[in-house]
Amino acid sequence: MQTLHVDADTWMHRLSPRVKLLALTAFGVLLFLTQSIVLLACANLVGAALYLRCGLPVAEALKRLRPILVSIAVLAIFAAIVGPLNAAIVTALRLTALALFAATVTATTSMAAFIDEITALATPLERLGLLKAADIGLAIGLVIRFVPEILDRYRAIREAHQARGIKIRLATTLAPLIILTLRDADNIAAAIDARGIRRQ
Repeated sequence: MQTLHVDADTWMHRLSPRVKLLALTAFGVLLFLTQSIVLLACANLVGAALYLRCGLPVAEALKRLRPILVSIAVLAIFAAIVGPLNAAIVTALRLTALALFAATVTATTSMAAFIDEITALATPLERLGLLKAADIGLAIGLVIRFVPEILDRYRAIREAHQARGIKIRLATTLAPLIILTLRDADNIAAAIDARGIRRQ
């Protein structure tokens, strides 16, 4: 299974995962507190500079962000059609900046560090009997690991359709993607149970 983590040695990689996650949370809150296009544009420049220095080639870095950037563009166009242009620009800049910072944190934090940090942050809730911290960490870690896997499966299905001359439609690609994803989820769950990773 793939990972979004980039194996490099930058100052962002050496920064504590907790600091990065807390900074990302604070940054996200601040983004939604401002309506200034200038401030949001500056945030995008800072986010892009950090992301492009996390050890990825520029082409690969842009390729990773392409799906989310396309989604943001579609959302912005729709917002511009149904509402003020200024609001659409603010929305696009806000979401793009957040995506850049989130991608930077994901690229510079290993999966093990993610799971350990989330487990530690969830421990107080476990003491209250609300959940199992280890299960939360494991679940979020698996979700992050599944993202590139699902994208690769979608590309493979799309290329298979193109090779057979089948028109690419949501109905013809979504069903096999869901089936393959659920099959992998069952296999992973069985492997986790077999190794006794989840506590009873």
